[in-house]
Amino acid sequence: MFFKFLFRRLFYVIPMLLITTLVVFSLILLIPGDPALALLGDNATEEKLTLLRAQLGLDQPIMLQYWSWLTHAVQGDLGRSLFTGEFVSEAVFSRLGVTFQVVATAMVISFILGLLFAITSVIKPNSWIDYLARFFGVLGTAIPNFWLAMILVVIFSVNLGWLPATGFTSITEHPVGFFKSVLLPAFCLGSFGAAQITRQLRSSLLEVLESDYIRTAYSKGLLLWPVIWRHGLRNALLPVVTTAGLLFGNMLGATVVIESVFAIPGMGQLAVHSILQRDFPMLQGVVLIMVLMILIINFITDVIYGMLDPRIEFE
Repeated sequence: MFFKFLFRRLFYVIPMLLITTLVVFSLILLIPGDPALALLGDNATEEKLTLLRAQLGLDQPIMLQYWSWLTHAVQGDLGRSLFTGEFVSEAVFSRLGVTFQVVATAMVISFILGLLFAITSVIKPNSWIDYLARFFGVLGTAIPNFWLAMILVVIFSVNLGWLPATGFTSITEHPVGFFKSVLLPAFCLGSFGAAQITRQLRSSLLEVLESDYIRTAYSKGLLLWPVIWRHGLRNALLPVVTTAGLLFGNMLGATVVIESVFAIPGMGQLAVHSILQRDFPMLQGVVLIMVLMILIINFITDVIYGMLDPRIEFE
């Protein structure tokens, strides 16, 4: 029955992926600017522009361009960059690991801070810890991550000199250097997620702790912490899992700003450069891979949801 559940979820992903590719291809074409004009410059003649558009396939109907792009993308060919001439797939996948490391670290920070604030808030309700957790839940949601990034750079990089302001070191190259380079951007990305998880998990835990089976556990002499850890946390995590899937997509989109602020050579920075240069093939490749990652994470979220609550498999 669990495999039937997996197959059904996977069946939903395929049409969503096709619709996504059509939307990605169509929306990027609406970006102002002419790639041929950007390549040849303002002094180019109309004949040269027409010839270049024909070479790039820009003179063909939109649906024909989409079909050609889709058939090549299925085979792993996302085209070539209009400016550098490098393969889009190679450029994107070379930066995918950087972005994934930053986002994964941000997710870990979100869960650690969210679980810490939510559980301590529930254990000591109406205490200063509870009020602090509520304040953090509101503050983390309200502060823009790019503003927080600039503030943290001024404090920890410029004034204190503890952490680098720009650059990135892979975890496979130097773990300590990775931690120093990723801490600030990951915290900027994860602060919003931590606030969301804190608010969601706190509300969910309070609701679960009012259930009858929790009262039965109390009547058997169990203390509050064992009740929360053994009985309450699993059911309370169900809505948090859904929130985590959405947070991953939000963080992935926010890397466009964060990677530009911290000069991290990831997919977000590549997307910004592609927009500024009107490099449509590169931008289409970046957006497509980002959407694929979001769909995969949502699929994994559905699977984890089904594992936490087996009743979902039979729906």
